[in-house]
Amino acid sequence: MRKLTLLALATAGLILTACATATPYQAAVDSSRGYSEQRIESNRYRVSFSGNSLTNLETVENYLLYRAAELTKQNGYDYFVIADRNTEKKERYSSSAGFGSHFGYLGHYGFGWSYYSPFYGYGYGYDPFFDGYDIRQITRYKATAEIAMYHGEKPAKNEKAYQADEVLKELGSKIVRPEDLQS
Repeated sequence: MRKLTLLALATAGLILTACATATPYQAAVDSSRGYSEQRIESNRYRVSFSGNSLTNLETVENYLLYRAAELTKQNGYDYFVIADRNTEKKERYSSSAGFGSHFGYLGHYGFGWSYYSPFYGYGYGYDPFFDGYDIRQITRYKATAEIAMYHGEKPAKNEKAYQADEVLKELGSKIVRPEDLQS
């Protein structure tokens, strides 16, 4: 029985560890997290990247630029110009109470609980797992841009223009793909 319990705990730990990673650079096929694009004209796309609560703002914006550079090269262009860009921040709050908070209240001293221990018998005391309410802020970012793609050298004075090869080179080392997480 003990081996079965340990196996179940180890399996649960592995599952939780797998879920506790930032959104990798991937297409948003099976989930709403990852990159997506929509062709608007022959040289214009709407590109977006949506991360989970563990994906920070910088990563979301880097992945958006990287995907824009990939699309530019895949379509035979040299540079892209960001025509419109937006970053959406979604926040929500999650609260939880400790294990024993459902079993009783000890006035101004905090939460308590009733228990039975084979070593100590029945008791009522403070919940050893309860530190008060755990309130967490959960933030998710989604970056969206409309890009127009062109041939030749990017205009030197246009701050919204990006040379696709340079973006791929500079951001390439920061890209984490799903297969990178499995090793």
